[in-house]
Amino acid sequence: MLDQPDDIHPLFYGAPRTTEFRKLRKRIVRLAREAVDQYAMVDRSADATRAKWLVCLSGGKDSYTLLAVLHELQWRGLLPVDLLACNLDQGQPGFPATVLPAFLERMQVPHRIEYQDTYSIVMDKIPAGRTFCALCSRLRRGNLYRVAREEGCSAVVLGHHRDDILETFFMNLFHGGRLATMPPKLLNEEGDLFVYRPLAHVAEVDCEKFAQAMDYPIIPCDLCGSQDGLQRQQVKAILDGWEANSPGRRQVMFRALMNARPSHLLDPNLFDFAALARTSDAPDTI
Repeated sequence: MLDQPDDIHPLFYGAPRTTEFRKLRKRIVRLAREAVDQYAMVDRSADATRAKWLVCLSGGKDSYTLLAVLHELQWRGLLPVDLLACNLDQGQPGFPATVLPAFLERMQVPHRIEYQDTYSIVMDKIPAGRTFCALCSRLRRGNLYRVAREEGCSAVVLGHHRDDILETFFMNLFHGGRLATMPPKLLNEEGDLFVYRPLAHVAEVDCEKFAQAMDYPIIPCDLCGSQDGLQRQQVKAILDGWEANSPGRRQVMFRALMNARPSHLLDPNLFDFAALARTSDAPDTI
């Protein structure tokens, strides 16, 4: 990848010229491209119409990484879709509402800023001491789906990375009693929008290093991040401990999510155990 100003998207202006950052950037872009191709996020048939994606930008490290990588792929001609960045301002007190619009204007990124006071709804409905994440996420998702439809988008694109997906799997395992996680590609309940996660193979630490190196204006989520004892944080601590004791454990567990064997699990709705039959008698023994 070249680093001359006329050879890159503005989101990469001022990128560090170190070998370490070049490798990081190349790895993230490669993994995102692999996810896009592996999970068929782009219709590459000859008669396909050009899609438009709503890229959700929260102001966190993951969404900045997502935005930059998608525009890099588009800039290189590797992602034949139109991109519209969207930030949903949820009315949280103290939210720096001017940061993202100014950043997106400066980076020449097409965007829409949507204001919906979901914060007041969450604070009114959730009792003190309870976590806000479920209701907050549901309200946010509904508004993003609406914006996507209004803008003629076929997909809502989220910045969830490998660690988010792995943590969600263990949260469902420990607390939900099911084997499930956030898939890289999902069709919404109404059946009219895809949900994509192009960073599905990218490690959280790489997103953090990338956003910090690019000095993007990070906006923390003070609504849920201020609460102690969140289930996700507990799961994250467990995974951190496993990773510390056995480096690479996270990637091994993530690969397991791509290597499911229904016949070796216990779900009769997933595998027809009743249809199992012997194909021959036992072999002769001496």
